[in-house]
Amino acid sequence: MSTTRTTPALGTFTFRPLDPLVDGELIHSWVTHPKAAFWLMQNHTVADVQREYMAIAANEHHDAFIGLHDGEPAFLMERYDPSKVELVGLYGARPGDVGMHFLVAPTDTPVHGFTRAVITAVMRELFRDPATERVVVEPDVRNEAVHALNAAVGFSVAEKIAKPEKDAYLSFCTREQFHAAIGAAR
Repeated sequence: MSTTRTTPALGTFTFRPLDPLVDGELIHSWVTHPKAAFWLMQNHTVADVQREYMAIAANEHHDAFIGLHDGEPAFLMERYDPSKVELVGLYGARPGDVGMHFLVAPTDTPVHGFTRAVITAVMRELFRDPATERVVVEPDVRNEAVHALNAAVGFSVAEKIAKPEKDAYLSFCTREQFHAAIGAAR
């Protein structure tokens, strides 16, 4: 996967597979940053992060990607099959469901609208696959910032669920909800 999405005001977004050994230190700096507290990796070492992403790379139902902004690493995207990973037995999975996590790299020079542009690019990338019917997320109930972003791209909360590591809002976004939310041409 290495597709390109251009947002006129904010530049070009591309995706490439995450390489746990090459990208481990970079990703470590992102997932252990205080802004990434909901990733629950604050105390992980570089080796811990590499092991976590090697396990993802080895899992046929879970993928991780580095998101590039104008060619520079700027965010992380995970795609997974929620019937096999993360949400097994916690909801009635449907064919065409795709789970997603995303994380924007910390920065000292934030750009207004950047995180929303990232989640929009992530959603476009997921819906680029015609087999994707609906995107599923399970953010921590306390993560108000991501709830607002999810709503902005069309997610609706279905229910509160208890996962072993957190209470989460199980939320869904269909292709139609996404296009309606962003006002995009199909």
